[in-house]
Formats: sequence, C-alpha cells, structure tokens
Amino acid sequence: MSIITGLSGNEIFCLNQKGYKPGNIVVGNSVHSLGLFGTIGSSFQSVLGGEIEQVTRLIEEGRETALKKMVAEATAHGASGITGVTSEIIFHAGNLEFLSIGSVVHAEQSNPLFSSSADGQELFAQMDAGYHPVCFAFGNVAYSVGVTRGIIGGLKTFRRGEIKEYSDMFNHTRHLALERIIAHARENNANAVLGIKTTILPFTAMCEMIMMGTASTHAEIASAFPGQVVTSDLTNLEMWNLANMGYVPMKLLLGTSVYSLGFVGGVTSKLKSLVRGEISELTQLIYEARENAIGIIKKEADAMGADDVVGVKTYVYQLGNGLIEFLAIGTAVKKSDAAKTKSNQLPPQAIIVDQDTFYDSTQGGIQINLNKGTQTSFLGTILSWIVIFIGVFIYFFYKFHS
Repeated sequence: MSIITGLSGNEIFCLNQKGYKPGNIVVGNSVHSLGLFGTIGSSFQSVLGGEIEQVTRLIEEGRETALKKMVAEATAHGASGITGVTSEIIFHAGNLEFLSIGSVVHAEQSNPLFSSSADGQELFAQMDAGYHPVCFAFGNVAYSVGVTRGIIGGLKTFRRGEIKEYSDMFNHTRHLALERIIAHARENNANAVLGIKTTILPFTAMCEMIMMGTASTHAEIASAFPGQVVTSDLTNLEMWNLANMGYVPMKLLLGTSVYSLGFVGGVTSKLKSLVRGEISELTQLIYEARENAIGIIKKEADAMGADDVVGVKTYVYQLGNGLIEFLAIGTAVKKSDAAKTKSNQLPPQAIIVDQDTFYDSTQGGIQINLNKGTQTSFLGTILSWIVIFIGVFIYFFYKFHS
C-alpha cells in the first residue's frame, strides 16, 4: 500500500541514514469549551492580573488530549516514532479545537514509540549529536496584565523609565512556561528539551505563551549535569555544530523589561517627529530597555557558570499607552567532554532548505503577525495627537500666566 507522508525528500534521506523509513500522516484533535463557570473564574482572574489558571488548564488539557489521540493513531499504524509534530489552536464559534499533526516513521528495531517536534533534517542532527527523542513536550501559561496592575502601571507611565509592575509580571509568566516544559520532560524521564520554539498568542483580553520542543535523553550529559534538564532554543542543526566543537546546551534564558517614555518624553518625541532627525528620547529609552533585558540573561548565565550565551534574539512588543516590552532569549552553553557527534560533517540533505511549491494568493491581501504587538489605529493616532496638543496648550498657558 502507498503511504501518505508529510516528510520531504531531504527528510526521508536523512531519516534513512538513521534507520527510519517514512510512514503515514497521523492526526489528533479535540474540541473544548471553557464553560460558564470557567469563563466567570477566568474573567475574575483577568481583573487581578497574572496567570489565568482556568484558561491555562483548559489549553493544557486540550493540547494533551489531541496529542494522545495522535499517538494512539500512530500506535495503530505500528509506528516507531512521529516527527514534525505540531500543536495548533483553531477557533470554532466560541469553542477551541486543539489539533496535532505529525508524520510516522518506522524502524526495523523494536523501540518505544517516540514523538518529536523536529522535522526529519533536525531529527538527524539531534540523533547524531547523541540525543534520543522521547516525546513532544510543551509548557504554556495564559496571562493578563490585569486592571489593578494596569492602573498602577498606567499611573507610572507618566514618568520615563522601567515599569517594574509590568516587567515583573512578564518575567514571571514567561518563566512559568519554561518551568512547565521542563516538568513535562521530567515526567517522561528525559534530561533535555531541544529545539524549543516560543509563541505568544492573543486571546481577546489575555494572551497565551507556549513553548514547544522535544524531550530527549543523553546519557553522558546526564552524568555531566546530574539531576538537571538542559533546555535549548537553538535549532538542532545549530546544536550539532556546537556539539561538534565540544559545547553542550545548559539552559534557555529569558529576560524581559517594560519601559515607558513618560508623558513629557512622549510630548517631546511627538513634536520632534514633525521634523527630520534623531529622536534622542526614544533612542535612549530603547537602548536602556534592550540593555536591561540582555543584562538579565547575562546575570543568570554568570550565576550558573555558563561559558557563553549563544543565539540571542531580541523582540519588541508595543503594549499600548506608550509602553514597550523588550524580550531577550538565548541559550547558555558550556564546554564539556559529553559533547560529541557521530559524524564529522552534516550531509548536504540535512541543511538544504525545502522550497514551498504552493502559494495561496487569496491570502495575500491582509496579513497579521501575532508576534509584532498591537498596531496603532488611525483613530488612536488622532486621539494621541489631541492629548499631546492639550498638554502643550496647558504647558504654555501656565508658562505665560506665571
């Protein structure tokens, strides 16, 4: 019988080098409703701010159910593993559908069924670096700024600088997702989570932060770092290169800071934007916020004895009301004898980027990037200019009458 697989030619080649042959696509889905009491509870928590536990649990249960159904279908196919596993959320008239899809692989030897977020090329690099995939792992947290925290932070936005109420909340919630993906790995007797991808999804008045990766085992790293689950957001290809050079990942590091330009700084920058040239107030603010976020991960890396923090990326989110969040993410690494690769060089098929051969032009009209923050509307722009002109008028009124 013919198979229907999501694996590309390059993926099939790479997995064949590790003794795996392609199998069918497998799917698991589950439709959930929050329910009346859950809605009331989550609304109450969203007022207080921080994690919204009812929504976190709902999403966690939905993802778990979909994953279990996908694994059951793979087991029925006699699979040895599932590669390229995804976990998506689809909205259906107020209900949430949780969808998991992957491609089965088969091996001659009889091993426990594994599942992995890595595609065939990434999985080759992971296995060649000595890691054995155990299961698809995730950690999530649903959170809200909250009315109380929003009022306090909102009042502080009138002055320039970091808004600790927001920074602390974002740092806490983002680390909750990391703690939970580590816990997921421990539950499955894994000592590493590799290829972690982080996504922030908006849910009306709240957001979900989800981390997804592959829980894995590595015997020599278990000896080098006893009792520790190492985490990494490097791609497995990047990790292979570092392993070949003698480095192992230690921990995915997160640093976030929320800054406000302040009322006076906002007025000044708005006025300066009318003419060509640098807006020094914004330049200095953004520089300080970015340095603060990077400083947080540097401090943690030094405390754990890491040699370097690699693959650092910074992201900027517009939170509204003149607030800007800066998020820095990187992986702490350390030189270790446990790091080695089975091959001296990756095959070309492992690094070739597969080309898309289908393009849906009907979807090209409006594109929304969920990770770019809130975009200011035309009406919002007009209102902000009105506030600025009122502020300028009050300033000059008191100046000339004093």
